[in-house]
Amino acid sequence: MAKKKKQEKKGKNRRGGPSPPPEITRVKWPNKRNGEMFARVVDIYGNERMQVFCEDGKHRIGRIRGKIKKRVWIRKGDLVIINPWAFETESKDKLEKCEISWRYLRAEIAYLERNNRIPEILDINNIPF
Repeated sequence: MAKKKKQEKKGKNRRGGPSPPPEITRVKWPNKRNGEMFARVVDIYGNERMQVFCEDGKHRIGRIRGKIKKRVWIRKGDLVIINPWAFETESKDKLEKCEISWRYLRAEIAYLERNNRIPEILDINNIPF
C-alpha cells in the first residue's frame, strides 16, 4: 500500500481580497523641547546604523533605538524622527550621531504632506550630498 502524504499549507489563506488602507487616528510629532526632529534615511550601513539627513540641514549617523529595532524595518528614503546626541563633541571630519526613535508609515506621510507639516528641505529629491 502506498503511504498518503500530508498536505502542507503554503502561506496564509486569504479571504476577502486586499485589506483596506489604515485609518489615521493619531500621528506622532517630534517633540522640539527634547530636541527631536524630522529626518530622511539617505544610506544604510548595517549593524543598525544608517546615514540620515535632518531638517536642520546636517547629515548624521543614526542608530536604531532598541525598542523598535526588531519591530520596524527602516529602508532608504523613509521619514523618521531622530534625537541628536547632545553629549558628543563636534569635529570636522566625523559626522554627528543620533538615535532613530520613530518611523512613519505611508499613510502617515501622506497625512503630513497634505497638511504641509514636512519641511521642504526633506523632500527626497532635494537632499544635498
